[in-house]
Amino acid sequence: MKVILFGATGMIGQGVLRECLLDPEVTSVLAVGRSPVGQRHAKLRELIREDVSDLDPVADEVAGYDACFFCLGVSSAGMSEEAYRKLTYDLTLSVARTLARNPELTFVYVSGQGTDSTERGRSMWARVKGRTENALLELPFQAYMMRPGYIQPLHGIRSRTRLYAAAYAVAKPLYPLLKRVAPGFVTTTEQMGRAMLRVARTGAPKRILETRDINALR
Repeated sequence: MKVILFGATGMIGQGVLRECLLDPEVTSVLAVGRSPVGQRHAKLRELIREDVSDLDPVADEVAGYDACFFCLGVSSAGMSEEAYRKLTYDLTLSVARTLARNPELTFVYVSGQGTDSTERGRSMWARVKGRTENALLELPFQAYMMRPGYIQPLHGIRSRTRLYAAAYAVAKPLYPLLKRVAPGFVTTTEQMGRAMLRVARTGAPKRILETRDINALR
């Protein structure tokens, strides 16, 4: 299986990349982003693009893949809806429309718990994410939406945002308790990667996967 990965330098993307490189069924990984991943591996190739949303000039280089794992995302904190939409809906759909030229591709999008499929709720980020999900589900490839809640980073993976990294470090000892009392809210970077690979290989019972669904995929 050949995988194209967006957001490989982020916390979730790091976890997904790790699982892809460990999986014997994955023969190659193309990491597309604005900056280098910072590691070398026989399976890994990188495509550095200043404007990730514009893939038309490199359409041949992103063609022929079996799966796309889209882990790019930004926090909506302090952003206007227009700015957040450009970095969420516009960017994602620009990439997806290029990749949709291959209808055999499986596209797995990392969304978030609480996403609003109606696109009419009070939460700005949830509306934008909902609109993004809905648009992806209409494209001519097989698309799956992952809506994780709290994600615990494992295997030395850290968030690049200092505040988030500090919060995850504090929460790490509490993770076993969180998993026990709120299993439908918490998962890990390892499980996210494994679940995405499972979806790419065999699909899933439904197109929108909440945390419990993600944890059930092995």
